[in-house]
Amino acid sequence: MTAPEHTPGRPLSGLRIVEISSFVASPLCGLTLCQLGAEVIRIDPLGGAADTGRWPLTATGESIYWTGLNRGKRSLALDLRSDAGQDIVRRLVTAPGPGAGILVTNTGGRAWMSHDALAAVRSDVITLELLGRRDGRPAVDYTVNAALGFPQITGPDDHNGVVNHVLPAWDIAAGLHAALAVTAAVHRRATTGAGSQIVLPLEDVALATAGTLGYLTEVQVNGTGRPATGNDVYGTYGTDFVTADGARFMVVTLTPRHFRDLTALTGTQETVAALETALGADFGQESDRFEHRDLLTALFARWFRTHDADEVGRALAGTSVLHERYRSFEQVVRSGDLERNPLFATLSQPRIGDYLAAAMPASFDGVHLRTGPAADLGADGRDVLRDVLALGDAEIAALTHTGVLAEKSRT
Repeated sequence: MTAPEHTPGRPLSGLRIVEISSFVASPLCGLTLCQLGAEVIRIDPLGGAADTGRWPLTATGESIYWTGLNRGKRSLALDLRSDAGQDIVRRLVTAPGPGAGILVTNTGGRAWMSHDALAAVRSDVITLELLGRRDGRPAVDYTVNAALGFPQITGPDDHNGVVNHVLPAWDIAAGLHAALAVTAAVHRRATTGAGSQIVLPLEDVALATAGTLGYLTEVQVNGTGRPATGNDVYGTYGTDFVTADGARFMVVTLTPRHFRDLTALTGTQETVAALETALGADFGQESDRFEHRDLLTALFARWFRTHDADEVGRALAGTSVLHERYRSFEQVVRSGDLERNPLFATLSQPRIGDYLAAAMPASFDGVHLRTGPAADLGADGRDVLRDVLALGDAEIAALTHTGVLAEKSRT
């Protein structure tokens, strides 16, 4: 696949990344670098890695998931168990050029593509290996999350048990950390000539984030962990309300102005002021609004229960109160919001169809950076070997004949 997206002017134009990966974090790293202009060559084993058929699927069994994470990448499928296949991987990673010599993978632990083995060929090689746990043991988002503490405080505050999140937050954070680490290593190589061996455990991404946000620090400093608060925002005033017609809104008041506007909207100024005096509280302070949130919510809830969703939406829109109506994915798509957002543009994805696909969320000089569709598994093998390794037709044909290089196949 010729990738016209990799044009001069994109921040990472001129870089070539070899990606050997599956699931979320590592492919997301590659996609992010690709959106920024890098050429990303994804190498899969023959028949595809474990994620090529992952849900969600189309009615005909094609993976929406796989094509979404591999947009714009060139696809190469090899017999990675063969000496010849492993040799091709090493040659692709260590190919000459100032923007080459970069490997991203979550399938490390293989001596033949270790950092030391690659650095013996190209001393300034950059390798990034995503691990599950820092000691090399396997882990995924849900197991890392279970060991960290978040499921203990997720869900209704009266729920007797744990609640997993549905968003693979640690995978996403790890993928973005990985892309940042690669760009930092590229900058260091450009200024010093040195390569980098980067190891990024999913477990450490989660621990670092939990520490930075105070979840782990408060235990060390205060001696106790954070309690479950249900849908209430911890440490300030924010919660969900149900309208007369059963819709639900999330409402957050981070500042005194937000809170004043909410009391004015709900007609509870005098009652809230009396409550403040009776409690000896100062509702201008986030801590007091949080401490007495149950009483405040009971006061505000009556107004929401006596107005329908449209009335509530219009009223809140006229205030400074932070709010949003809860919606399903179906409601988001059918609302027309995607069509109105320049982040999205129509993508024609073979075997999937036409749909509105997101570009990189950050815009550069007013432009959102996009990629083309995902290639068929192995579709670019011949072109990649010809373009990067300068192999001739006879050599490529021999690799295909011996089963080292896959012919173009379906995902």
